[in-house]
Amino acid sequence: MTAYDIDPYRGSESATGWNFVLQGARFNKVIAVTRENNQASIDSYIEKFRIDTTNIKFYYYDLPYYLRFWKKGARGSAIYFYLWQMWLPLFVKIRKIKFDIAHNVNFHADAFPTFLWVLGKPTVWGPINHNEKIPKEYLLSKKEFIKDRIKWIVKTVNWKLDPFLYLAKKRCAIIIGGNSSVQKRLSIPKEKFVQLTQVASSIQNDRNTNKDDKCFDVIIVGRFLTIKSFDIAILAFEDFYNNLSEQERKGVKLSIIGDGPIDLKEICLKLNSKNQIDFHGWVDKREMDSFYQKSNVFVFPSHEGAGMVVVEALANALPIVCFDNYGPGELVNERCSIKIPYSNRTESIINFSTAMKRLHGDKKMCLKKSIGSIDLFKDRYTWDSKGTILKEIYGNLKIYIKK
Repeated sequence: MTAYDIDPYRGSESATGWNFVLQGARFNKVIAVTRENNQASIDSYIEKFRIDTTNIKFYYYDLPYYLRFWKKGARGSAIYFYLWQMWLPLFVKIRKIKFDIAHNVNFHADAFPTFLWVLGKPTVWGPINHNEKIPKEYLLSKKEFIKDRIKWIVKTVNWKLDPFLYLAKKRCAIIIGGNSSVQKRLSIPKEKFVQLTQVASSIQNDRNTNKDDKCFDVIIVGRFLTIKSFDIAILAFEDFYNNLSEQERKGVKLSIIGDGPIDLKEICLKLNSKNQIDFHGWVDKREMDSFYQKSNVFVFPSHEGAGMVVVEALANALPIVCFDNYGPGELVNERCSIKIPYSNRTESIINFSTAMKRLHGDKKMCLKKSIGSIDLFKDRYTWDSKGTILKEIYGNLKIYIKK
């Protein structure tokens, strides 16, 4: 298993790399190859938490300094990853690493190919993913529209013209996609595509039955970015608030966790509901769990292709209100969510507001969707559930292994 980013102390892509290695090692012996700068965190975590590594052997690999001196943090990471992947088969050959199945776990971006198929063994690629175009109705400026469409053009060029991407699609035995748009955009044959999102959690908090029935707390979590459309959530809360009685207004609140380049506070200044909207910035994991636990509904009008915070909300038994799209819309089902169809900005604000009103006014419905969230989380979004799927994928590939 190769994972460019593995850090057991972090979330997102780093967590995917770490947990996929652990899950693969539940049923198989795993050789894990990652970058050299991940070794300190991995060694520290294994020692601190006494992780059983009986079935795991780590190798650490990076390109020579003269091929990476220009990389600074996130700057240049995509180009470096491409080169890192390209030379990885040579590293495996030089080290004479013996294996039966190759699995390229991350980067998650599906515009960057794996080269592990060069080694001549059954190869698994993914989970890979991408963000679809943001519908123009939800982009607030021409500048944002141009930026988003340029990103889309670059991805499309890679999908269509990169010969190594074409070869990766052809030679890999199984391609794992984070959502169904991956299969659509890359034209992956049905027989080699598995839909399995990279997001999961190891923490579950059942519904808090001690919540104050007189309070109705809405929560949104994430970076304040254009792709999140958090302005829609805020304006929907305002519409929801304006349609409540004076007494009901005292019991509702919108909690916003996160920060970013978009000034959401400015949007709130002229709203009637401004005194019921709280900004908390980023909080640590323990405090974050307490926010989830005291909330009643999680609103996430994002257009991205996944959403780790959606899984966190499910793990905390929260009903979800999101767009019916390839990202959050595919992470949830009807039993735990209200999915809003794409239309236009004004209509979407009203639809998100109506969803809040329905959950606020119907306690039984809110409870059913809360239970549905926990059920979905247990079934699909624990790391162990992903390990079971990996076991099945690898098991099916063993028939191709030459004895």
